[in-house]
Amino acid sequence: MGFADFFKNFKKDERALPKEAPSHWIKCPSCNALMYYKEVVAQHYTCPKCNFHMRIGLQDRIALMCDEGSFIEFDKDLAPNDPLDFVDKKSYKKRVEEYAKKCGRPSSVVSGECTINGIGAQIVLFDFNFMGGSFASVEGEKIVRAIHRAIQNKQGLVIVSASGGARMQESTYSLMQMAKTSAALNILNDAHLPFISVLSDPTMGGVSASFAFLGDLIMAEPGAIIGFAGARVIKQTIGTDLPQGFQTAEFLLEHGLIDMIVQRKDIKQTIAKALQYLKVEY
Repeated sequence: MGFADFFKNFKKDERALPKEAPSHWIKCPSCNALMYYKEVVAQHYTCPKCNFHMRIGLQDRIALMCDEGSFIEFDKDLAPNDPLDFVDKKSYKKRVEEYAKKCGRPSSVVSGECTINGIGAQIVLFDFNFMGGSFASVEGEKIVRAIHRAIQNKQGLVIVSASGGARMQESTYSLMQMAKTSAALNILNDAHLPFISVLSDPTMGGVSASFAFLGDLIMAEPGAIIGFAGARVIKQTIGTDLPQGFQTAEFLLEHGLIDMIVQRKDIKQTIAKALQYLKVEY
């Protein structure tokens, strides 16, 4: 399943929370258990019965990972242009305006500086609610600027991915961001500064094929779907059935493609320790 499929089916995705959160009960999409909604929120949107990790909103993600009041956003006014004058059922410009109004920002990426258990870091977070977390020129620019700030401030970099892949409305301009971000990360590596990549559900397409798998440490949330092309496309291409659990975080860990799976409740502490261990002073 590529970005177009994710975008098409997003409203039907069981991991996505209702637009208006219920005031009392919620049903787990995995085990069907009925739970008090506030209990789920208190456990960072994980099921207390089966540990199913639901998708989490951007502000909740910031609150989860950053020390309270420490997050400072940069480049928040960077917005896409329309280099191809792209139009399908509506213009690209109109789509961006609609999602900016819905999400309160003109991009699927939020970048900034924060402390994580007292350790300063640059952090980039994808918002899947903005056009499926799609990756285009503005998103790439925000990531590169965050990398340069990390080098300037001698800090580690954390990127939390949640994306269907490159944004088709910008065509090659989107694909160029794969090389652009990868080249910038090489400069970060030369500066002996750590990059921690966090893969949440989903991490697909051009995001997984570039910076998301270039981390010094690659961690994923339980059950996250991670890959390049969707399982259906791969099955049609190779003409054979795929292994059970294909493209889940657990499958990738078993086959050595990621370093660890971290429970959401433990992710902040794990990142803080990793930033300490991986930072090398020269």
